[in-house]
Amino acid sequence: MKIFYNIFIAVYPFIAKIISTKNTKAKLWLTGRKNIFTKLKEAFANNKSEVIWMHCSSLGEFEQGRPVLEKIKQTYPSYTILLTFFSPSGYEIQKNYAYANWVYYLPLDSAKNATQFLDIVQPKLTLFIKYEFWYYYLTEIKKRNIPLLLLSASFRKNQPFFKWYGKIYREMLQCFSYFFVQDNNCADLLHKIGFTKNVSIAGDTRFDRVIEIANSFESIEIIEKFIGTDKVIVAGSTWTDDDEALDHYANTNTHIKFIIAPHQIETERINECLKLYKNAVLFSVLVNEPNSNFTEKNVLIIDNIGMLSKLYKYATICFVGGAFGDDGVHNVLEAAVYKKPVVFGPEFEKYIEAKELVENNGGISIENALELEQVFNKLLTDNLFYETTAINAENYVQNNSGATKIIVDFIYAKRLLTN
Repeated sequence: MKIFYNIFIAVYPFIAKIISTKNTKAKLWLTGRKNIFTKLKEAFANNKSEVIWMHCSSLGEFEQGRPVLEKIKQTYPSYTILLTFFSPSGYEIQKNYAYANWVYYLPLDSAKNATQFLDIVQPKLTLFIKYEFWYYYLTEIKKRNIPLLLLSASFRKNQPFFKWYGKIYREMLQCFSYFFVQDNNCADLLHKIGFTKNVSIAGDTRFDRVIEIANSFESIEIIEKFIGTDKVIVAGSTWTDDDEALDHYANTNTHIKFIIAPHQIETERINECLKLYKNAVLFSVLVNEPNSNFTEKNVLIIDNIGMLSKLYKYATICFVGGAFGDDGVHNVLEAAVYKKPVVFGPEFEKYIEAKELVENNGGISIENALELEQVFNKLLTDNLFYETTAINAENYVQNNSGATKIIVDFIYAKRLLTN
């Protein structure tokens, strides 16, 4: 299996280069890694402080690691922070993140790169988030006896770790000093393959993060002006399939305001949304023409990144995108924390929080556009059903907070960092 891993690592940048002429993310992935070791050497040349290194795949994983990193920085202010990303969707948004001393793309995994990277950075503690597994980085970290924690880890029985052909994946697991997993099922899977003494059920740190965001909410005047006194459906992280399920309801219920935040905001995708939603205006137009009258518009399309977690606050009903596609639903917790009913498509089984939100009657999964309309109508007309669903959503989030404290207390108790 190691040979297949090496082939994948070798082929990946070539594929990225081929598609980079038409794919913005691939282009950013390549250019962000150009001369990466020169940049790292220059950045760390005069560093005298001990380093904590956190690595995240993308923006979602960063949001999971963020509350832990910020609490660590508050508790151990003398340490410097290196934050790395695999994906442009994380790096490009958080490259100026205030709590980190340095933010970079992670150089591609190889024995040479891992050795060179760790020679430069020399971390005292390393934190990987959820499901980042890079063979050469992990084995080199283990070789150097650097404490390595996996935070908010999520495992499923169909993953290679638990298959007869998964030897290289189990080798990667052996590199971690400790696992903080999301639930009992994840712990049981690790126990069955021999990891019994270094596993704790801490939950998901995203619960702590969304609570922080909700508690620091600041109103958005231009959004409030657009909404007025109307009921509001906020659809976040939508893909084409989501919008095609939503558009008829939005186009025929013009007395309801809709705020649509597409997962991708390339021009082609935004134009697609404008075609689907007949009475729509872009957020950028709303901002640039503050004195214009948009009262005939009932759909606001968000053509920027970073607002979504605040927008859910304004919703009567939240719709979370992604669950009409194979990859599955996006972050339902950002919506549920505001005491809002959360609706999404049928593909959510891979996401513990979405499954549990449904089980706790705070989330509702729908199969198609017809069911979407039925559920929306019931929530908008049945006050008892609405209030019960909303309360259940909020309670689910509040009852599952606390993972950050468990992890930081462990770091303190094991003296992995010292003041």
